[in-house]
Amino acid sequence: MYAPAPIKALKQKAHIAGLLYLAIILCGIYSEAFVRSLLIVDNNASATAANIMQSEFLFRLGMASDLIMVVSDVGVALLFYVLLREVNKDLALLAAFFRLAQASLIGMNLLNYFIPILLLNNYVYLSPFSEEQIHSLMMLFLQAHTYGYLISGIFFGFSCLILSHLLYYSPYFPKVLAWLVGAASVTYLVNSFSYFLWPGLAHFTDVMVFVIAVLAEFSLCLWLLIKGIRQPKTNNMQYKV
Repeated sequence: MYAPAPIKALKQKAHIAGLLYLAIILCGIYSEAFVRSLLIVDNNASATAANIMQSEFLFRLGMASDLIMVVSDVGVALLFYVLLREVNKDLALLAAFFRLAQASLIGMNLLNYFIPILLLNNYVYLSPFSEEQIHSLMMLFLQAHTYGYLISGIFFGFSCLILSHLLYYSPYFPKVLAWLVGAASVTYLVNSFSYFLWPGLAHFTDVMVFVIAVLAEFSLCLWLLIKGIRQPKTNNMQYKV
């Protein structure tokens, strides 16, 4: 059996997890809403190239923001393992592995995000290509970056699915959080698979993620920040190893 850690120590770790989760949410929103959505113009390579060149530092900030998000995600993976291993150590470890796989994929996928800068700033090395061809390559890498995110979402979906199970049986968290995270896991998985299998449904599944997953993650983040963990009702709890 796993001996429960002191409540005070666990609460401190939960608050740290909440701060890191807040960093993930804010950085993710900034990168998507205030960088990519402003600079990338769908189906218009020349306009996108012009926007990136005119706001190159903003584009680079988007990458820096994503890097902070990835580093924070590694910390959250560890802290959730510590907070939930008393429920089931193997499942807590599996959830952490899935989350680390997601963070690794996002980190590697940032190469697709940064290559457009290299393409637009190194014409000397790309002399065989016309400007139009370079812009087309730039859009291809940006599109690859989008799909890389979707692939990482599959790993994140499975991590959330296991996390919801652990939250449900943990005495430290309300069951409503478990249901919300479980619903979010389904939306992440459906959304990612829809882009590859049923692209016609992608717009609908995007809305699902925006409504359900955002609500779930904000709720979990706020609980960790404000409450941390709750005091168990009994000191004689039994845990699965």
